[in-house]
Amino acid sequence: MTGAPEPEPREAAGVRLGELLAPERVACNLHAASKKRALELVSELLASSAPSLSQTAVFESLIGRERLGSTGLGHGVAIPHARMRGTPHAVAAFVKLDQAVDYDATDELPVDLLFALLVPEHYTNEHLALLALVARMFSDPELRRRLREAASSQRAYELLTRWPQEHPAGT
Repeated sequence: MTGAPEPEPREAAGVRLGELLAPERVACNLHAASKKRALELVSELLASSAPSLSQTAVFESLIGRERLGSTGLGHGVAIPHARMRGTPHAVAAFVKLDQAVDYDATDELPVDLLFALLVPEHYTNEHLALLALVARMFSDPELRRRLREAASSQRAYELLTRWPQEHPAGT
């Protein structure tokens, strides 16, 4: 124990979720017939965060990470993520699918909630801290329920950026 204070649950490595996620990178009720198409959708959103990013390069990074093992956590949630050269800063995107897709998740359940992370190649500890934060956030059953009920992308964005204040059970 170092005595250093633990970061608040809504932040990791000094980065707040609200700084990673923008309203234009949150989309609800999108249709994807497969895991591949779901990853294409989040790749488009992530690539929109910086002119230097291409959707194809982001997609290839996410697929490369998936080849190492599925990022499907369980409970219908996946956290596709990758470190990528040329990424100016960490960014996130969220997609709620209109129907769950087979994702090779650990619990073998299909996935309908995807929270994607793209971080600069040199982010090692920061990457792990962000993944832990997002995994902790999505372990909150109330948040998962509310996201699935969200009628709009704006409501999903609010739920994600206000967690854990609105969802103390997840802390």
